[in-house]
Amino acid sequence: MRIGRPRLPRTVRGRRRLVRGVVAGCVLALLPSTWLYASTADRLRTAADVPRTEVAVVFGAGLWNGGPSPYLAHRLDAAARLYRAGRIEAVLVTGDNSREDYDEPSAMRTYLSRHGVPAGRIVSDYAGFDTWDSCVRARRVFGVHRAILISQTFHIRRAVALCEAAGVSSYGLGVEDRHDATWYYGGTREVFAAGKAALDAAFRPSPQFLGPRERGIQRALASAP
Repeated sequence: MRIGRPRLPRTVRGRRRLVRGVVAGCVLALLPSTWLYASTADRLRTAADVPRTEVAVVFGAGLWNGGPSPYLAHRLDAAARLYRAGRIEAVLVTGDNSREDYDEPSAMRTYLSRHGVPAGRIVSDYAGFDTWDSCVRARRVFGVHRAILISQTFHIRRAVALCEAAGVSSYGLGVEDRHDATWYYGGTREVFAAGKAALDAAFRPSPQFLGPRERGIQRALASAP
């Protein structure tokens, strides 16, 4: 069975309707990204002007041979620098541990410990399966009300918008990286992820796994001198 090629409308009116439909579709597709940029315009900071905040949240970004991927390592480096500078007191590492052989939070904890953050100041969230889940769990499980979020620049706006929607007053620290294939893939992915983010912020679904309240953050802050 042969499938014929789509044909353009033959009339001027039909072509105008087609163009209007395409334009409307493009506008609708870009609305979520526009919302992300507008809603986070005043919430992004650099390492030099990030406000002093008790908690930083670092989102998982994959493992290489059991350790943090280069992108994840750069996020963790930024968190370690903030801690050593006295700008944060505790770090919540949130990532995927859905399989026994894949444990982002433990790898993140080990990396931070090796880079000057005491183990008692690091709290692990093992069910941060996506950005929305991480934000909701930060608020509802770990009791985080205010945080510095750390991720790459292509992801940080979505993280801030979702954590704000989840009830965490947030500032975002975007980590710069070499613009390689991974970077461009991440930036392209964000265009599509913005649509899901808008739906999450609007309907606020429960995370894949919520679980009971944990006092790890409170204990970490209580150990501060």
